[in-house]
Amino acid sequence: MQPDSPTARRTRVLTGITTSGTPHLGNYVGAIRPAVAASRGEGVESFYFLADYHALIKVQEPARVQRSTLEIAATWLACGLDPETVWFYRQSDVPEVQELTWLLTCVAGKGLLNRAHAYKAAVDRNREAGEDDDAGITAGLFMYPVLMAADILIFNADKVPVGRDQIQHIEMARDFGQRFNHLYGDPAGKQYFSLPEAVIEENVATLPGLDGRKMSKSYDNTIPLFVPREQLRKLIFSIVTDSSAPGEPKQTEGSALFQLYQAFASREETGAMRRAFADGIGWGDAKQALFERVDVEVAPLREKYEALIADPAKIELILREGAARLRETYAAPLLKQLREAVGLRDLSKVETVAEKAVEKAAPPVFKQYRAADGRFYFKLVRGDRVLLQSEGHASPREAGQLVAKLKQTTGAGLHSVVEKGVHLGEHLVGHLGEDVAVEELLEALGRFAEET
Repeated sequence: MQPDSPTARRTRVLTGITTSGTPHLGNYVGAIRPAVAASRGEGVESFYFLADYHALIKVQEPARVQRSTLEIAATWLACGLDPETVWFYRQSDVPEVQELTWLLTCVAGKGLLNRAHAYKAAVDRNREAGEDDDAGITAGLFMYPVLMAADILIFNADKVPVGRDQIQHIEMARDFGQRFNHLYGDPAGKQYFSLPEAVIEENVATLPGLDGRKMSKSYDNTIPLFVPREQLRKLIFSIVTDSSAPGEPKQTEGSALFQLYQAFASREETGAMRRAFADGIGWGDAKQALFERVDVEVAPLREKYEALIADPAKIELILREGAARLRETYAAPLLKQLREAVGLRDLSKVETVAEKAVEKAAPPVFKQYRAADGRFYFKLVRGDRVLLQSEGHASPREAGQLVAKLKQTTGAGLHSVVEKGVHLGEHLVGHLGEDVAVEELLEALGRFAEET
């Protein structure tokens, strides 16, 4: 995966996958299959991560976390996720996420965290049971929204596909990012974080489980995605149906078996099954048809999965390499900026009082020159510091006229100062010097205005 050039930035879409269970048919139809298809879209830079730190909030079984991480990684790869064209990594392999979590913790409002749905639900359960509000609640559960915000902001994701129950977490990530930008963004308009948007998955397919309720690990009614063929058949034949006899018309509405078939079948196949229900197909025949339809799609994926799961070292390498490239490309450079922003800086670069006094006393001076490219430039300097470096001009007259205009402005005429690009009206004048704040430039220009 290669990073985008600054002028060709694609929309960044981030998806987190909690490593706390074995993938089942509901996960495949509702999340994996559509996400893999979306990862192949044009104009999108996709990030998929195994949220193993999130898993620790609700799972305290080390072997289960490890096994789930392996199974989920193998599942996504088997289902077609290509680590050469997307970012695929494990959360715990990007330590910058944890450092950012702390930086965000220091700007996150506790009152906002008090209103997080998961925390409030846990408090409500304690109150109903007559327990202390925080009985059995870990700081991990309370801080979950901050870690999720760090997952998103570390890569400045633009869009995060979530269900409606997760919208609040995206809103919190926006709030934390805005607070950080407000506290530490420089006067030139530097914004460290772009603000993510929730993409609501309104049409996500929700499959019924063996008992007709939503397929969920919490209901123990799942059909694991890659069980052996005969076990898959046995599970499908155990799906609860009504007592309608063969030959009696059957309702597709509310039928778990029909819903499962529809999730894997084409429009034509679904129509044929609907007619078969109306004609009184026997439940055994319907279950056999469902088994065959599911197995046709799953069997080739199962073969890939079994090969991957038998080679965990290969999966480990894929995840580690993905994280290493991602850290180098995005995470480490951003954290370097953030550390500088909050004051975690190199002490050897602290200016002494004497140095500041000398620098402040030196008058600002415009210097004009011709560079090796044949164009004419100017720069505004104070002692050894370059406050403003101009763009190139075709003639010394053009450069001189712009210098004259700058000397006459008090700073109010500067149209904008964005990403260190200094504009006067609609004209790009040049760029701020290294470590130069816009206030210093305005103060220097103000001296020329006072003299005139």
